[in-house]
Amino acid sequence: MEIYGKNFTEPILNEIREMVVQEPDISRRSLSRKVCKILDWRSANGKLQEMSCRKALLELDRRGLINLPERKESYAFEKRRTYPIDYKIATIEGSLSDLGELIIEPIKSRYRKDSRVWFHLMENYHYLKSVRLCGAQIRYIVKSEKYGYIGGLAFSSATFKLAARDAYIGWSEKARRENIGYVISNDRFLILPTVKVKNLASWIFGKVFQRLGDDWQSRYGQRPVLVESYVDPSRFKGTLYKASNWQYVGKTSGRRDGRAKDVYLYPLESNWKEILCNESDDALGLGNVNKESSNWAEREFASIRLYDNRLKERLYTIAQDFYNKPQANIPEACGSKARTLGAYRFFQNKKVTMDVILDAHTEATIERIKEHKIVLAPQDTTTLDYSTHPMTDGLGPTSSLDSKSIGLILHDTLAISEDGTPLGVLDAQVWARDPQDRGKSTRRKELPIEQKESMKWLRSYRRVSEIQKLCPDTLLVSIGDRESDIFELFQETQKGDKKPGLLVRVGKNRNRRVGQDDLWEYMSDIEESGQFTLHIPRRSNRKARDARMSLRYAPIALEPPKRLASSKPINIWAVYIKELDAPEDVKTPLEWMLFTTVPVENFNDALQRVQWYTKRWGIEVYHRVLKSGCRIKNRQLASADRLETALGVDMVVAWRIHHMTMLGRELPDAPASVFFKEEEWKALYCYVHKTPIAPEEPPSLREAIRMVGGIGGHLGRKSDGEPGTVTLWRGLQRLDTATEMYVIFTSSSRDGP
Repeated sequence: MEIYGKNFTEPILNEIREMVVQEPDISRRSLSRKVCKILDWRSANGKLQEMSCRKALLELDRRGLINLPERKESYAFEKRRTYPIDYKIATIEGSLSDLGELIIEPIKSRYRKDSRVWFHLMENYHYLKSVRLCGAQIRYIVKSEKYGYIGGLAFSSATFKLAARDAYIGWSEKARRENIGYVISNDRFLILPTVKVKNLASWIFGKVFQRLGDDWQSRYGQRPVLVESYVDPSRFKGTLYKASNWQYVGKTSGRRDGRAKDVYLYPLESNWKEILCNESDDALGLGNVNKESSNWAEREFASIRLYDNRLKERLYTIAQDFYNKPQANIPEACGSKARTLGAYRFFQNKKVTMDVILDAHTEATIERIKEHKIVLAPQDTTTLDYSTHPMTDGLGPTSSLDSKSIGLILHDTLAISEDGTPLGVLDAQVWARDPQDRGKSTRRKELPIEQKESMKWLRSYRRVSEIQKLCPDTLLVSIGDRESDIFELFQETQKGDKKPGLLVRVGKNRNRRVGQDDLWEYMSDIEESGQFTLHIPRRSNRKARDARMSLRYAPIALEPPKRLASSKPINIWAVYIKELDAPEDVKTPLEWMLFTTVPVENFNDALQRVQWYTKRWGIEVYHRVLKSGCRIKNRQLASADRLETALGVDMVVAWRIHHMTMLGRELPDAPASVFFKEEEWKALYCYVHKTPIAPEEPPSLREAIRMVGGIGGHLGRKSDGEPGTVTLWRGLQRLDTATEMYVIFTSSSRDGP
């Protein structure tokens, strides 16, 4: 759980609870100091952020996550003080020159006379009385050697969230959280009523602002660039602030005391906006991945960059609802009016995007990638047809042949283990084609690649490169079909160290040459390295078969095309396979030419590259699950942006269904509890075996998946093989209903009559 930018995970909460149990008399201050040390929660000057931590602990206590020790009756700073009265108050009416030399200096200790005088002045002359400033603070006293004390000011940490101010600054929520320390609040400003000097207020502000940045930085290690202040319009017109060049930016909500205040801002630096709106590089791998939650959605989206916990909880609920009923539309999946409205509000929230959702899932995927030595990253393009929703804004043509087809284009990248288990989504690019371009080629040679859709291949590879840096012990291999056979993609592999491997199938129409020879003729003349059997799955009207293949490989220099004639050749390896003795009913025997940047030294290396490419079919299966299993075309939302956000959730749900299918084949003997919650596998067992009593130990994962496939329509005959994704998502939908009933009946039996 994230509070004030700090993630209070379950282990940390347990540690806090243990401290309270072991030291029941511990003060809240001591507890906050210990928690700050655990979280390394420090300000810019290295001091512990005690006040922020104390507020966070109060919030955790309010939510019932921890039990704070009893608050002491009185702290020393809360005790009423008797202020001295042996000081001189200025009484004057005139001009600035009449005041003589004025002294404006920060109060360095609350035990000094100036500090006691400051509190006395505020208590007796300011309409809000004195204030006990918490956290970072600076108080200034203003006095004249000739006349005495004139007034005082106080500055403290800024309000964490303020709509009018935040809108004026224009910073993102992430930038606000990172840079709020550069904003401070003017909490008190007082000129004694006995001092009536024209332009004195502007003069005091000017002098204070000249030194405020240095004073604050020397005390707290961070130089403020903006000051905020509030004026009660029922008492004042803000003339003082306007005359001092403060900028009025709006009003507060008035939730604290029921009175909305005018908000004024004053910049201390000319580049204040640039500093406040700057964001750190939110690179992948910096999020907090949660492996401990029993809720799969919480585990998968734990590191999401949403700073409102309500949005996080809503995402967890939506993901679970979509997973339980993957074929349902949004109202059917959510199950109630309140949850449906919550889902629609979530998808229209501008803070929530497909990238924000998938980045969190990708970080969870990275943790799974680290468990493997080799991970394949096939990328592919598919169309998302929303022709039945013509009123949706932002859609574009998806076909040059059908003038009525509209929708979005999706180019995504999937992480797959060598044995074919999908580990998660690494990248997703979604766009709508311009209706003006219908019928035009998106691969026109005269355009630079940055203006072509072909750029999608490079973007995907760059994303995989980012992930490769986070997984130094794993080799990632980006895989593309014949459309990805572009020279710029191979150039990308030469930029920098520790780049992912690249494996691309070559199209015959590319007219590739090795020296003066045609590529295909050159590879055919190379001595055969060996033969092997390749299983070709069923596809459309093509029957599944085991094909006998010949294999050849060789290092080659990939020559640049004429449009990139100034580029240097790139050394790669070519692997060529061709089907031998194809059946008579096969019109086109299988023939592949593969280019790869991963070295090929022998027959086994070459065979492995072929096997890697066959795993590219996994992303096509994934797309089928996404479009048929999750029924994304049934999502009815008002704009393409909202469809993209919903697509982010659907892509993770589709991956989980696909993952379950393959996991059962990879780990058949693992207990069903590695994937199913206890109530799910028990409900599944009772539903399938028509019994009210579930076993104490869970069945194996393979048994559970076969049971899910069985209720989804899988017959389980020897010739049928293992259940596929289509039957599994049907079974999951029925399992959701069975689980609800199981929970109802078991809870009622425990409660008794």
